[in-house]
Amino acid sequence: MASTDLHSLVGQTAIVTGSSSGIGEAIAKELARAGADVVVNYHGSERDAQATVDDILAMGRRSFKVQADVASESDVVAMFDEAERQLGPIDIVVSNAGLQRDAELTEMTLDDWNMVISTNLTGAFLVGREAVRRFRKKGRRPEVSRALGKLIFDSSVHQTIPWAFHVNYAASKGGLKLLMESIAQEVSAEGIRVNAVGPGAIATDINKLEREKEGGLESMLQLIPYGRVGDPVDVGRAVAFLASDASDYVVGQTLFVDGGMTLHPSFKGNG
Repeated sequence: MASTDLHSLVGQTAIVTGSSSGIGEAIAKELARAGADVVVNYHGSERDAQATVDDILAMGRRSFKVQADVASESDVVAMFDEAERQLGPIDIVVSNAGLQRDAELTEMTLDDWNMVISTNLTGAFLVGREAVRRFRKKGRRPEVSRALGKLIFDSSVHQTIPWAFHVNYAASKGGLKLLMESIAQEVSAEGIRVNAVGPGAIATDINKLEREKEGGLESMLQLIPYGRVGDPVDVGRAVAFLASDASDYVVGQTLFVDGGMTLHPSFKGNG
């Protein structure tokens, strides 16, 4: 049967897309810290991906890197094939890869729109679809988990909060919310748990310039009732929880990791 430690991921294998840096890197490491072997997916920097792999190997877990564009159907299938070849059946899949291409609506190009939608939303569909296929093929392994498989999407507070000048990103995350919920509705009866995390402001390279410009951090903190910008590990720990049997009755939910940003603090005392 599964470990008596409901937070343990020992004996399980995970794929984390976009895990060479930032939130994805933290997710991969936290899954490994909980006991999982981890496939590190990257699109751009092989060097960063190898650094993540090395950190996981140093924890005594198995790991390797695989390059794949999540917006490519053939790349996604090949990634899962290689993961199973090297590490065996896949128990946990985290669809994390995502990007931004920001512009005002009237200045946004079709390429900007298509790139964000193809990676953030179509990529999530391709990864999620393949995950379910592989979970079904694998079958249940009650000695490691009560669930047939765990599929976790990295969404955003902007699945609920509109974001002017970022319409492609907000649309991709709004779509991701219903993608996740619809998949959960479809496959949960099989024992596949599907959930998401919704990060708020997390200190990564994607917002580094905004945080470091004059007054940037102060402006950001006005949106965060808890009074600090999040760290990638905050999201990683939430994902590790959702991947564990400690959350076995959590299905079709988004766990916001946002310091209260979705509480819309600008309305405090107003309205």
